[in-house]
Amino acid sequence: MLNACPLLTIDAEGFASRARYLPSPNHDARPVPATVDMIVIHNISLPPHQYGGDGILQLFTNQLDPNAHPYYAEIAHLKVSAHFLIRRDGGLYQFVSCQQRAWHAGASHWQGRDRCNDFSVGIELEGSDIEAFEDAQYVTLRALITALRQRYPIQHLVGHADIAPGRKTDPGPFFDWQRIR
Repeated sequence: MLNACPLLTIDAEGFASRARYLPSPNHDARPVPATVDMIVIHNISLPPHQYGGDGILQLFTNQLDPNAHPYYAEIAHLKVSAHFLIRRDGGLYQFVSCQQRAWHAGASHWQGRDRCNDFSVGIELEGSDIEAFEDAQYVTLRALITALRQRYPIQHLVGHADIAPGRKTDPGPFFDWQRIR
């Protein structure tokens, strides 16, 4: 877990200084030219509404056992990733360099631009649409947003629901936007 005043930086290769790195194969090159100017906030829990297990880590690294939980059989075939995951205790994981395109947003659109994965960084919060996030997650999220803004010309801070309305609902009604703006 990061402390109350975390020093977090993003290096020139797109890696966070205080993240545990678990490489995901689910990424590719951003189109050229591509300017990273958006952060997309998501929520995820695997199994749904359960926290602390390895399901999310396994999903993003293509190691999810479809027999481990009935829901996993429905999603184990997916090839998805995010740049970052923030656990309930504030722990930070990174799966994909910010220089690369992670596969987190899917079909998406923002202010006249399609394919938001091309120009965004995806941050998953361990959580769901039915309960509040933890204080430690907001501490880490604020530090990560600050570091990303120091490295990239971030102009847009949005939820997955903002770029995929009608298809996605995250980060959900319990996400407190005021805590990060």
